[in-house]
Amino acid sequence: MKRLTIALLVIAVAVAPLYAHHSFARAYYENKSISISGELVAFEFRSPHAWVQVIVPDENGQMQKYSAEWFNPSRLSKMNITKDTLKPGDYVIITGSPSRNVNERSLHLKRIQRPADGWKCC
Repeated sequence: MKRLTIALLVIAVAVAPLYAHHSFARAYYENKSISISGELVAFEFRSPHAWVQVIVPDENGQMQKYSAEWFNPSRLSKMNITKDTLKPGDYVIITGSPSRNVNERSLHLKRIQRPADGWKCC
């Protein structure tokens, strides 16, 4: 009985991280793509995912803040992206999957580029 309890505990601990991570498809239309461009206001290099905040003009010319959810910092670090790669004031073009909630003005970042120096990722 003790072995069964230990085995079940080990399985529960091993499986827990799988349930903790969410599916991007639940929050974003992964089969669609949009591009936004504007001035970067913040790059949040944090777990569980990094975020890029950009000010973008809407169809009426009003400035709106968009948020782009990116990879986790560990994965970004392996791609030589650090907390200092993107700076406020950088003009960036972001392509990604739009949020299922249009009022959120967010997307799942797939590609990003900074035309000023030709830097791009993903």
